[in-house]
Formats: sequence, C-alpha cells, structure tokens
Amino acid sequence: MTLSLRALAPIAATLLLATSCLNTERETATSSKDPRTEFTPPRGRGERVGAATVLNTVRATHPFSDPKNPDTFVLELRGPRIVTGRAHLFVISSQGDTLRHEVLPATALIDDPTLRDNQSASARDKEISILRGMNSFFGPSQFVQPAVPTTMPQPAEVDTQAWTSLRNDPRAVGFDFPSGAGETRLVYSQQVGKVVVINQ
Repeated sequence: MTLSLRALAPIAATLLLATSCLNTERETATSSKDPRTEFTPPRGRGERVGAATVLNTVRATHPFSDPKNPDTFVLELRGPRIVTGRAHLFVISSQGDTLRHEVLPATALIDDPTLRDNQSASARDKEISILRGMNSFFGPSQFVQPAVPTTMPQPAEVDTQAWTSLRNDPRAVGFDFPSGAGETRLVYSQQVGKVVVINQ
C-alpha cells in the first residue's frame, strides 16, 4: 500500500518535532567537560560567557611563543553595552593552551584620544571608536622584534632571570596593547616558559 504525500506530511512533522525536542534536551544537559581543562573562547558574537554577552570578537595569528607555529590572539568584548563592556585578550598556543588572559575596560580600545576624557562625546561616537580600535588591535605595528632592546632598562615588575632571558633572545616577539593605564607589552620567555608582562 502506498501513501500519498498529503498523508505523509503529518507523520514527517511529528518526527521533526520529536527530533527537535531531543536536540534541545541534549543541548541543555549539563556538560561533562572537565572544568580544569583550558578555557576556549566562544566563536562568535551573541554567545554568552557566564552572565556576559559577547558583543564583538576579533582574531589574529602571529608567531609568539614558537617561531615555527603561530599562536592565536583573540580579543572579545563582553558586557551589556559596548562602552561599559570589558575586553578579554587571550593568547592561545598552537597546542590550544591559554598562555595569557588579560582583561581591560572597553574604553581602553578607543582609537581616538580626543574621545577618551571628553564628557560631551556621544556614546555612539565612543562605540564606533571602540569597534575601530578592536579592528586595529592586532595590527602589524603592534608586534615588535626583538621584544626587548638591549638599551631598555629592566622594569621593577620583571624578575632578573626572565629579563635576562628576553634580552638574550633576539627572536622573541613582543605584543603591545593599550591597557587603560598606558601601554603593556607581552613577551614569551622560552627559557622561563611563560609570558612576561612589561608595563611601559
């Protein structure tokens, strides 16, 4: 016996609904992922991390911890609004390990200095400036090599072993970014095996 397409339609709809319910139930089930594993940033705009919404994300790859295998740099803007949000900077190795996670105010990304302390500037102007700042955050000029010039004095916050290892490594790459209180440089020390933070 053959069934007409009209007769099959209600059956197909019922199967589709059942499948949809199963998928929803699977998606809302508690995660079995080990909480101690490395954090993986969300992939797109509109996703949620805890109570915060990801408003914008930019990515770049660049040699940093390993000259042969570029690392991934991710900048995520999270929060209810662009101006009041917080930017999360992740440096992730080619093996998927999070080498560094920095958090800075969204206002540190404003690319027009005249808007930073301008009380009369509109929120819209600041939002556009922040998004422009995100787009240029990983520009080629932000990566410097050698990371530590021999004439650069040792900062108080960097220990002698790490500083010596960076000064003796002309292949070390530095990444500069605005932190809100000035410029910050991240450099990976091969000898120490970690990211060194230099406040400039």
